[in-house]
Amino acid sequence: MASNDTDKLLVERVKQGDKAAFDVLVLKYQQRVINLVSRFVRSHADALDVTQEAFLKAYRALPNFRGDSAFYTWLYRIAVNTAKNFLATQSRRSGELDQDISEIEQIEANDALRDKATPERLLLRDEIQATVIAAIDELPEDLRMAIMLREVDGMSYEDIAGVMECPIGTVRSRIFRAREAVDKQLKPLLDE
Repeated sequence: MASNDTDKLLVERVKQGDKAAFDVLVLKYQQRVINLVSRFVRSHADALDVTQEAFLKAYRALPNFRGDSAFYTWLYRIAVNTAKNFLATQSRRSGELDQDISEIEQIEANDALRDKATPERLLLRDEIQATVIAAIDELPEDLRMAIMLREVDGMSYEDIAGVMECPIGTVRSRIFRAREAVDKQLKPLLDE
C-alpha cells in the first residue's frame, strides 16, 4: 500500500474519532516537520514548539481536509505558515531574538571546536556557508521556498507544486532561477 493511501486511511479514521490514528501520522511526519520548521526557526526548543503547534492546527483542521493533495503536502503548508507566524511574533520581541542569536553563536563555536579541518578550510567553509545562506535569504519568497523545498527537504517537483499551489513548470523555473542566483554569489569564492 502506497504512503498516500495509508495516509488517506489514517485521515479517515481520525475523522471518525480515532485519535490513535492521528498519533500514527504524527510519528510518521514529526521529524520531517521538525526539520522543515528548523529551516525557519533557529532555536531547537522553538522549532519543537512550532512543530507541536502545527500538528495541533492540523488536527483541528483535519475535518476540512478534502484530500485534493497528499496529507504531507497539506501538513507541510500548515507547518510553513505556523513557522512564519512565529517569526512575525518574534520580530516584535527583539530581546528574545538577541537571546536566540547568542544560542546560535554558541552552537557554532562548539561545532568549530569539534572540526579537525585546517584554519584555511574552516574559513572557506564558513565563507561558502555564509554566502549560500545570504544568497538564499536575499531571494524573493517564492524562489526561496522552492529551493528550500527541493534542496533541503528533498521534495519532488510535483509535491512542491502542490505546496506552492502553482504548475510544475513554474516550480522548475523558480528552482533554476534560485540556483542561478546562489551560483552567481558563490562563483567569486570558488574561483579563488
